[in-house]
Parts: sequence; structure tokens; C-alpha cells
Amino acid sequence: MGRWEPNARGRLAQAALELYAEQGYEQTTVGDITARAGLTERTFYRHFADKREVLFFGTEMAKDLLARTVADAPADASAMDAVGAALEALAAEFQENADRVRTRNTVVSAHAELRERELIKLAGLAEAMAEALRARGTPDPAASLAAETGIAVFKVAFVRWIDDPGRPDLPDVLRASTRELRTVLTEHASA
Repeated sequence: MGRWEPNARGRLAQAALELYAEQGYEQTTVGDITARAGLTERTFYRHFADKREVLFFGTEMAKDLLARTVADAPADASAMDAVGAALEALAAEFQENADRVRTRNTVVSAHAELRERELIKLAGLAEAMAEALRARGTPDPAASLAAETGIAVFKVAFVRWIDDPGRPDLPDVLRASTRELRTVLTEHASA
């Protein structure tokens, strides 16, 4: 092995996910991951704090995507429309990597500590969108409500997509879930 290996982070993430799926998260060691990736443990720890973080390394990129999409929404877009556009962009990213996303979800869902970390990640995504909305001039609590509601809709759409691999693309499921929320809110408002 040379001192520098291209795409070490991606190779480690791929190796970890494969091993977690094959032999289980608990049973997989950092040594197993680095052996599969053809890298050293030292290289692993340059990229990840622990084997759990391999499953969450895209969080900062997702936050950036969401914040940037909210910020770039048309000036006349409502807070919910800006959040919807941001979450559709994230859903499109997930759709492009559907097999990886589904495998990752299987691993995360099977372990309480990983589910807890997933909830922390989702809270961070909501906060990134809320901050971007505030920067656009949306006051609180509207910014927080729009972002948190968006994440709730995304979670429901994601589960529907995961549970039925024959469903349409995740962005389509997300749009349908958003329409369903609007129907529920309209029904409640007219009741």
C-alpha cells in the first residue's frame, strides 16, 4: 500500500457498509473495514472518529445542500415551498444511490444507538434549513415550524419508499406526502 490512496473515505465507507450488511454492525471491526478497503487503520481514523460515523459521514454535505437550496429558492417562495425544494433535492440524491441508502437504512434501523444518531442527524438537517430560512427573512417560529414539518414529511415519505421498493422515485413519494399533509391541514382548518 502506498502512502496516499485515492478516494480513501469513499472506499472505507463502501467497505464498512458491505461488511455491516454481510456480517452485522456489531461484529464488524475497524480492522475488518480497513482490510476490505485495502487501507490502514490509521487512514480510517484520519477520516472517521469510529465505525458508527462511517454511516453518517454525508451529514454535512446534506446540510449544505439543504441550506443552499433554501437560500437559492425564488424570493417569492414561501418557507414551506423553499423547504420542499430543498428536501426534493436531498431525495433526488438518495434516489441516485437507492441501493446504498436502503442498505444503510437496514443497518441503522437494526441498532438503537444508530437510530438515536439518525435522529440527531435529522434534527441537524432541520436546523440547517431553519437557519437558511431565517437568513431569507422568515421569522421564528415560522422558520423552525417549516423546517421541522419538512423533516417530518421527509421521514414519512422515506419510510414509505423504503417499505415498498416498487414505489416511484423518492422525490415523487415526497411530493405525494407533502400533498397529503396539505390536505390534512386544509381539512383541519375547515373543520
